[in-house]
Amino acid sequence: MTVDLDFVSELGRQLRVDSIRSSTAAGAGHPTSSMSAADLLAVLLTNHLHYDWKNPDEPNNDHLIFSKGHASPLVYAIFKAAGAITDAEMMTFRKFGSKFQGHPTPVLPWVDVATGSLGQGMPIAVGVALAGKYLDKLPYHVWTVCGDSELAEGSIWEGLDKAGHYKLSNLTAIFDVNRLGQRGETEFGWDIDVYRKRVEAFGCRAIVIDGHDPAEIDQALGEARGATGPPSVIIARTVKGSGFSEIANKDGWHGKALPPEMAERAIKELGGERHLKVKAITPEHGEPVGTGGGDGPVKLPVYEKGVAVATRKAYGDTLLALGARKGVVALDGEVSNSTHADEFAKAYPDRFFEMYIAEQQLVASAVGLQVRGYIPFVSTFAAFFSRAYDFIRMAAISQANLRLAGSHAGCEIGTDGPSQMALEDLASLRAIEGSTVLYPSDATSTAQLVAQMADRKGIVYLRTTRGAYPVLYDAKQKFKIGGSHVVRQTTRDKVALIGAGVTLHECLKAATTLAKAGIAARVIDLYSLKPVDVATLREASRVTGGRLVVVEDHYPQGGLGATVMEALAMERKPPRVAHLAVRGLPTSGQPAELMNAAGITAPHIVRAAKGLLKPAR
Repeated sequence: MTVDLDFVSELGRQLRVDSIRSSTAAGAGHPTSSMSAADLLAVLLTNHLHYDWKNPDEPNNDHLIFSKGHASPLVYAIFKAAGAITDAEMMTFRKFGSKFQGHPTPVLPWVDVATGSLGQGMPIAVGVALAGKYLDKLPYHVWTVCGDSELAEGSIWEGLDKAGHYKLSNLTAIFDVNRLGQRGETEFGWDIDVYRKRVEAFGCRAIVIDGHDPAEIDQALGEARGATGPPSVIIARTVKGSGFSEIANKDGWHGKALPPEMAERAIKELGGERHLKVKAITPEHGEPVGTGGGDGPVKLPVYEKGVAVATRKAYGDTLLALGARKGVVALDGEVSNSTHADEFAKAYPDRFFEMYIAEQQLVASAVGLQVRGYIPFVSTFAAFFSRAYDFIRMAAISQANLRLAGSHAGCEIGTDGPSQMALEDLASLRAIEGSTVLYPSDATSTAQLVAQMADRKGIVYLRTTRGAYPVLYDAKQKFKIGGSHVVRQTTRDKVALIGAGVTLHECLKAATTLAKAGIAARVIDLYSLKPVDVATLREASRVTGGRLVVVEDHYPQGGLGATVMEALAMERKPPRVAHLAVRGLPTSGQPAELMNAAGITAPHIVRAAKGLLKPAR
């Protein structure tokens, strides 16, 4: 289709004017970053974006992801031009209660993900494109707009690396190279050749254009959409603040709304307000292949009581069983033979995506896959999720549904040493808004909880154990998210021992030792840290006179102990809590040696319990 150069030029001016109007009315925003990309988006919206704006759930719609999420005035100006929103709605930008927030979020049906943290939209777009090419097998195209400042983020290049590896010809990244960042010139300014060489080095096709020439833009977008093989990257040289001579290509205007008088001059120079409407290119309806057909029965693995099984192995076994569900996909960061995600990979290779040692892209790909309705399970060593923490945080803002499984947690992993020991993971994942945090102690409970993760909304984190420990429960025992299990109790309990994962087994040993000394101890498997079973904790505190020993293979801050104390802090009679955790930096050693050195083994638990039985000073 031939581009109407006059129309797209006028539309580009309208997008600039509307970006100025909305940000000036808000007294905040990024109009200059929006203005540099206005011509690019005017051509894309008019001639290349296939989208049914009245039906944003159409499976065959293109996806447009603004990696430079601060250019939200441009995003909302596009929505107005497409007829999706009114001018009045656009003008509520950044107002309290408005859906048109400072950075776009999926509270709007045309927005796939939140992208206020730079460097994330591009890698997430890779996940959407993976779904399109390998699962949905639909012809929709994924477009992502990147600012040149965020090209300093390693996650951008992780994304291009995996896009090149998987030959995502259905993905086009548009680099808006406007030279100026927040505090001055970007790393490479207008040295376009640097970007071209980098793009090509990652196995992608580079297309260099003038980002303000509608004909060049149109040709580049058409070439990218029709490409086969590698993904395309359009490297567009643009001018920040383009269209208004007073600020065009001038430093000091990043993130600043134009004052009303200046905005009036800018709008006049741009030819005044317009209310052009774009006739959308509506795609043909398409049905995804990957979610077609019915799901098969899910038969959970069964484990014999007393047999030693690592919970990471139970995770892999259960993930394999969940493969009977068509929408379940799995991703791993080159450790699948340790996380046991390799079981799923062997059985369902078409639904397994290897992200290698690139944890940011690992999580970002999962966010993109869930945009398309898939149920992603993401596994790596628990310590390495910290590498992708900002992606997890932003995924919660995107209201994404992710299932994260972190193995090899705590000092229990042994000789690998502290660099591999996740000792902060429970705290960090509990802090995520709306998250669920699980830490099962045996294979049976792991299997049931992993199965429930599949249908759980939000960010769900499961911590698994490296070592093999005895199966405590038979298959008839039920576990629910938000519950706990009282493993041992009497009517004469004097103290409650609370553990999860490896420390539950130490609590059971300690309870046996205490019983020999005539001290009855209740043992609680607190496998669900968030949400937590407050009722069971409250009852344990009542029965034992408020004597609780909490034991965890985690730093003291934010983990099991914090969960218990937060849950009971406002009780009329708060409990006395002895908190055993890993204090100080561990070293290499055997698991038993390290846990004993940390003071989280049975002898230490016995000592702490007896200490609580002494009269308080």
